[in-house]
Amino acid sequence: MKTKSTKEMSRQEWDAHWEATRQPDSDLGAHQEQLVAIINEVSAAQELTPAAFQQIVRQHPYEGKRTFNKAQLVQGYRQLCDDGRLTFEQATLRKLQMKPTRTISGVAPVSVLTRPHPCPGQCIFCPEVEGQPKSYLPDEPGAARAASHGFDPYAQTFARIRTFEELGHSAEKVELLILGGTWSAYPAEYQEWFIRRCLEAMNSQEAGSLAEAQQANETALHRNVGLVIETRPDTIDAAEVARLRRLGVTKVQLGVQSLDDRLLALNKRGHTVAQTEAAIRLLRLAGFKIAVHWMPNLYGAAPASDLADFARLWDSRALRPDELKIYPTALLAGTELHQLWHQGDYTPYPEPTLIELVADCKALVPPYCRVNRVMRDIPAGNIVEGSKRSNLRQLVQRHMALQGRQCRCIRCSEIRGQQVTRDELRMDHLTYPTDATAEHLIRFLTPDNRLSGFLRLSLPDQGVQPVPDELEGHAMIREVHVYGPALAIGAGSDGEAQHIGLGEQLVQRAVEVARAAADSGHPFRRLAVIAAVGTREYYRKLGFELSASGLYMNRPI
Repeated sequence: MKTKSTKEMSRQEWDAHWEATRQPDSDLGAHQEQLVAIINEVSAAQELTPAAFQQIVRQHPYEGKRTFNKAQLVQGYRQLCDDGRLTFEQATLRKLQMKPTRTISGVAPVSVLTRPHPCPGQCIFCPEVEGQPKSYLPDEPGAARAASHGFDPYAQTFARIRTFEELGHSAEKVELLILGGTWSAYPAEYQEWFIRRCLEAMNSQEAGSLAEAQQANETALHRNVGLVIETRPDTIDAAEVARLRRLGVTKVQLGVQSLDDRLLALNKRGHTVAQTEAAIRLLRLAGFKIAVHWMPNLYGAAPASDLADFARLWDSRALRPDELKIYPTALLAGTELHQLWHQGDYTPYPEPTLIELVADCKALVPPYCRVNRVMRDIPAGNIVEGSKRSNLRQLVQRHMALQGRQCRCIRCSEIRGQQVTRDELRMDHLTYPTDATAEHLIRFLTPDNRLSGFLRLSLPDQGVQPVPDELEGHAMIREVHVYGPALAIGAGSDGEAQHIGLGEQLVQRAVEVARAAADSGHPFRRLAVIAAVGTREYYRKLGFELSASGLYMNRPI
């Protein structure tokens, strides 16, 4: 019998395939007494260190000396709750979770990679390995997972969601990150098919078109609350912006790399700083969240010039991104940069120099930006020379702490697992200008200034161009994000920041700000939001409706 490819499998067939290929668990039903004893002790523990957790588990072995792993405990706990033997408590599940930081920012991040495809760039630092998208290596964790699924979008999405759930996490709010090089260089048909298949995996049903899959996701169990692609600044124009919106994209990662035309040319990047500025302007006016990649230690750079370059991100009104990935240049075999190193024309920064530089950079990051990464997830064995530390962020944070400095970025300010109540939070309002808008970061802070949630509101300058036609006269919500552990849709809060009404209050404040701007002479009539397809139901409850084009949701102010 011919085996179906993953592209042809239905959801039901994938369920069966997953159960047939996953590591089988022991019969948990035969060991309920041990499970109940472990879960009760875990639930009662006030402070549960990893060592204390393991001690509890070891006290209740099964089948002789075997002990339960966390995946089994999560599965057993859910089964015992379903059977009525235990009462479900979110706090108990949280203690049983494996890798709790995976969803600590309020969403389940699902990363998938596109198939190998030519990239228009000729960057001298970029590896090109057969069987992988350009710039990715086969032993990078995400690339290895994608290759194991044949780069099939359905298989990758399905597997990541199931893994989250088996580790005890809610995967009902999925931020889909599509990686794999220059998204805009892929054929349009492939892009539409790829996203449709990702949505079908979330929807538990197949669809006849992308639009049908998007509509089904509005009420699906696993909803797409953010869709991210990565591309180059020189691929962005008005037509591309509109096309990305039709695909459902809400955030664009731009490979900026440097803000120095000399360095861009030396490294054969293939675009200019002016193109970067134009791309960011177009994306911001269309409501997208903007994440940029920046690379220190490029060919021709020095620590002092890198620090000055980094400062331009914030000094220039044409830039000022919402999110940032700092990717120190990795010296990889087989690249043109590797040849320059062999010739003695390039030298990676020593690790202490790199740590000091990144610390200096992080100290400059304003509180409206989130630093998502400080190192690419490249296994150390691939790096010829230079820092090979995967924990560079921690080393930088330790270095800053010793110097009495701190990073003010959103990631370093998040509440993470901290318990909060609505009464202790205060609303704060930060504003800053760009070359096309007045940006408002409306946020909720705890008494110790930890960030519980925020909203990005863009007010386009009067007469600014090029605003998409349907956004004329609109203020724009570009992002609403409530932090803390991700909760299932409709679940109640047990001290988590989610589901205590913060999002609704942030939106109401945005309405008030837009209304005040209109009263002072700005031509705003409506408030728009760049809603991911899985958030449309949420915004409908707040008075928004889908525009005729289906690209945005809006409401009167």
